[in-house]
Amino acid sequence: MPTYGSTVRSPLTALAPQLRTALSRVGYDADTLLGALGEEAHSALGRGEPVPVRRAAREAGDLGALVRLLLLGDALDEQEAAAALAPVRIDDAVTAGLLTRTGSDIRAALDLRPTDIGAGNRWILSDLDDSMQRRTLTEDHVLGVGHASLSLVRATPTAPVGSVLDLGTGCGIQAVHAASYARSVTATDVNPRALWLAEATAALNDLEIDLVPGSWFEPVAGRRFDRVVANPPFVVGPARIEHTYRDSGLALDGASELVISGVPELLAPGGTAAVLAAWVHTEDQDWRQRISGWLPAHGIDAWVVQRDIADPALYVGTWLRDAGLDPRSPEAQQRAGDWLTALEEAGVAGIGFGFVYLRAVDAPTELLAENLTHGFDDPLGTEALAHFERSAWLRDIAADPARAWRSRYRVDPATALERVSLPGPEGWEQQVARLHRGDGPRWQHEVDETTVSLLAGMRPDGLPLYELIELLALSQGARKASPEFAEAALGVVTGLVRHGLIHPVPR
Repeated sequence: MPTYGSTVRSPLTALAPQLRTALSRVGYDADTLLGALGEEAHSALGRGEPVPVRRAAREAGDLGALVRLLLLGDALDEQEAAAALAPVRIDDAVTAGLLTRTGSDIRAALDLRPTDIGAGNRWILSDLDDSMQRRTLTEDHVLGVGHASLSLVRATPTAPVGSVLDLGTGCGIQAVHAASYARSVTATDVNPRALWLAEATAALNDLEIDLVPGSWFEPVAGRRFDRVVANPPFVVGPARIEHTYRDSGLALDGASELVISGVPELLAPGGTAAVLAAWVHTEDQDWRQRISGWLPAHGIDAWVVQRDIADPALYVGTWLRDAGLDPRSPEAQQRAGDWLTALEEAGVAGIGFGFVYLRAVDAPTELLAENLTHGFDDPLGTEALAHFERSAWLRDIAADPARAWRSRYRVDPATALERVSLPGPEGWEQQVARLHRGDGPRWQHEVDETTVSLLAGMRPDGLPLYELIELLALSQGARKASPEFAEAALGVVTGLVRHGLIHPVPR
């Protein structure tokens, strides 16, 4: 059971064991649901199209009844609802806040969604959104399983750790995910309704999660964690709060700045953080420089991955729709005008979005901020840990360059060489050669023939780099590699190591 103070706080939490029995009995889980609905109807569910889902659910018995009740928001006759939810009594479910009753009609009061977030099926409780039925979202609305939360789940490292903090837990999906790889999980939120639902979610999945109320870092002041995950209210706009799940009350990217600047104080030595964040692009400041100013001068290795850049109009329209507003309505047009005026007055030319990975190190802070707008293979969290290991090696050789020269290297098996040629007067003429990573982030490096030859000589049991450089110089007619030639080659090697296209061989 989750802990939240000293006692169980809600009838919904007390109902969790019976509800878990009911859901398990009918197969209300991610895999069974997909099999019962079929791929087409399941895809329609994700798109917010109820009719194909409802048609598929008609032949799925009690499971179909729960799909209609809990996912589509349909009204069921009380007898049908009772049969699908047995052994849960309808009166108890209404009292607990899971269902509502109007005459003999039973409807869901909450969204209860099965999902597989990497450790088997989990059930996530949240407020009803407007994906299937038009609704007005309240200020304390608790968002459920959405694209942002799932992207953070996929982007979070899952190597086993001792302790995890989920900062701003919302419905609890990140905390539930963390329970699969951490010995202890702490989750915070300023929204009491969010903690109520996260508590019930944890109980429904029979997980131990320490839930602590409070704003930002106050609930965990003075504590340290092996991993921090955060999906803060990062929406960029005026300093206001219309919905606590997305609005921080801080202007522009103030929420991202607050979290990224504060998380380092929460990391244990060697601890890591994965944060969803947004930042503004202005004409007078590079976005990388902006994020760099949020970090301390010492103690952090930071990797920032920009996944998307939106122009202000697209950004505002997207978030208005997220709140359930029709951009054509007078209310939405007024909000859009005020929002765009605020961005224009601040000189915002675009809004970047992506992941911020931090690792606590005993060294001066370093930041690598990169665009990853091309396709990539999940999980990015595994890549983040690999990035930090490569970054540590690069810091070591910066302090001891001789180590780089003495090291042997191997080409990653997923690295591919591509040559691009165009027709010319005498046939095909090569225009460029590129090295591609074939897994994870699809990094590309343009290379010359000297680099191609250098990598051809790299073997785990082969020659150290300084000997390869000398042989390469000899093959080009030089008696000895010049300092400039050697340094240029080392620069290429370190760049390829940073992106995982080649690897130093452990001694």
